[in-house]
Amino acid sequence: MTLLEFILQGGLLGLSAGLLPGPFQGYLINTTLTQGWRRSILVIFAPLLTDGPIIVLMVVLLKQLPPEVIRAIQLVGGVYLLWIAYGAWRQFRANVTIGAAESVPTGRSTLLKSMMMNWLSPGPYIFWGTITGPLLVQALSQSVWHGAAFMLAFYGVFLGVLAALVVVFDLMRRLDPRVTRLLMLATIGVLVYFALQLIFGIG
Repeated sequence: MTLLEFILQGGLLGLSAGLLPGPFQGYLINTTLTQGWRRSILVIFAPLLTDGPIIVLMVVLLKQLPPEVIRAIQLVGGVYLLWIAYGAWRQFRANVTIGAAESVPTGRSTLLKSMMMNWLSPGPYIFWGTITGPLLVQALSQSVWHGAAFMLAFYGVFLGVLAALVVVFDLMRRLDPRVTRLLMLATIGVLVYFALQLIFGIG
């Protein structure tokens, strides 16, 4: 493929990864609704900080990981998601608002929690192991510049989509509080759904 084709592929994959509903997007939206854009904008950088080791692992060990390893990651990730959902439910029950400073986690705590979620979720491993990883290997086989262009296109679009989600749902916080609370409850439901999906191997 040409350099332009790799850029196009990376951008389309970034768009898909950002828009595809998942636990990370659910956590990002819930954080935006409860803490505002200043805290939640940090969450979008979690993949940049955590994907490096995942990409190396999946590119080097592509198709060599036994199913038991993926299953173990699924179980741990599912339990961790339930813990996050429980914390979000406690905030919902307490009617936490952005003005309740004592109830709002620090930016560092929010970022660390999102990084842990990314590491413990099988999604990035599967994504880089089955779709994006092989394309990256193909790009790097042509040149380092092809690989770099692919990665820049992917993360540029991916982070842009996540930032757009933050802006949209931060604006929604200014709606009727009842609407905001319904959205918060929906995001908690999303987290629980994906947690149970991981734990019981659904889908």
